[in-house]
Amino acid sequence: MQSKNSLLIRDGRLLDPAQKLDGNFDLLLRDGKVAEVAPRGSIAATGHDVLDASGMIVAPGFIDIHVHLREPGQSNKETIATGTMAAAAGGFTSVCPMPNTAPINDTAAITRWMQDPERQAHVGVFPIAAATIGSRGERLTDFSALKRAGAVAVSDDGRPILGHDIMRDALSAAAKVGLPVVQHAEDTNLTKEASMNSGPHAFRLGLRGWPNEAETSIVERDIELVNTTGGRLHVAHLSAAGALQAVRHAKSLGLPVTCEVTPHHFALTDEDVGEYRTNYKMNPPLRSEEDRTALLEGLADGTVDCIATDHAPHTQNEKNAEFDRAPFGITGLETALGLCLAILHSKHKVPIVRIIELLTTNPARIMGLEGRGTLARGSYADVTVFHPTKKWTYRADETFSKSRNSPFDGWKMEGKVTATVVAGKIAYRKK
Repeated sequence: MQSKNSLLIRDGRLLDPAQKLDGNFDLLLRDGKVAEVAPRGSIAATGHDVLDASGMIVAPGFIDIHVHLREPGQSNKETIATGTMAAAAGGFTSVCPMPNTAPINDTAAITRWMQDPERQAHVGVFPIAAATIGSRGERLTDFSALKRAGAVAVSDDGRPILGHDIMRDALSAAAKVGLPVVQHAEDTNLTKEASMNSGPHAFRLGLRGWPNEAETSIVERDIELVNTTGGRLHVAHLSAAGALQAVRHAKSLGLPVTCEVTPHHFALTDEDVGEYRTNYKMNPPLRSEEDRTALLEGLADGTVDCIATDHAPHTQNEKNAEFDRAPFGITGLETALGLCLAILHSKHKVPIVRIIELLTTNPARIMGLEGRGTLARGSYADVTVFHPTKKWTYRADETFSKSRNSPFDGWKMEGKVTATVVAGKIAYRKK
């Protein structure tokens, strides 16, 4: 239990891509802010609580810009308290919950409710509000009021903004108030009754296939609208090689387009669905090995801006159904780092500094979270401390989440969070 208003994290390898800092430094946190970064051993321990980070990496607190915390309205699956505890255990100090709550988060009142201290959040909560009323794609919400209430972006999440005119208007209106529009890129005209990626595995299982074009065509359309409106577009959970290429081209033109990739999309393919395993059903679906390879390249070369979990808890009863009837989505907050280090770093040689950038600096920039995603002096005292080579096995029944719908139960992971510090206080510490 911390007793003082200052915390000294010492003897760790401090890695902060925002400052291009990588070395042996001590980090002093005081009154919720970073007070000092100094060479190892140069800050006296007297008067501070001390966290020994020997053999560990000390990084800015991870930021997940795509989670589902299920409150208000679906607390049987998750609460803001349980979801943010899972986030802290995964090294995340800030999360951005999507608006597909019940009711939809389309008002300032709901946005404020989600951030109320009564929710007992363990990490920072920065809501993404609905872009249209009821996420019906018809009339825009009040972006200015939502931003004043604390929303950091607008999105209709799993209900993509399909109408050309309403998406154009959303990008224009969001640009005026300085918010990005987060698009779930899916042409639902092409995915009706589809439950997994289109290809030989869907054919074998007798399931309706979900073509890549359903994602790529919306990304291409939205990029054209960015070019004419000046709005900022963020593509959520990008999964298709064609969509990635469209984003890469937009970036080459200097357009304000960013994207995220989930750990499950760089770790798995549609072949992993096996015999109708519903914990491998998500939206967008697991794609082909060709798509996965493209995502891995985009994560390495800078095309992909960040890693987001799309943490989507469901009850066991919901997932224990026929594959085409089961809901989309899996949990992911506690497995993200272990998958990043085991797959991206160890197998594909993506540098750890790049992985930290994908989890900290870039998400903060995209969502305008000033003072986060860095350990610069004066920034928020949000810190993730982890062992970069620790081998461990994920057990779904040990999760802090209320739900257990993970395809990674029993997986061997690499890299373990040892402490998560939020506003200068330890929110999670491995026992």
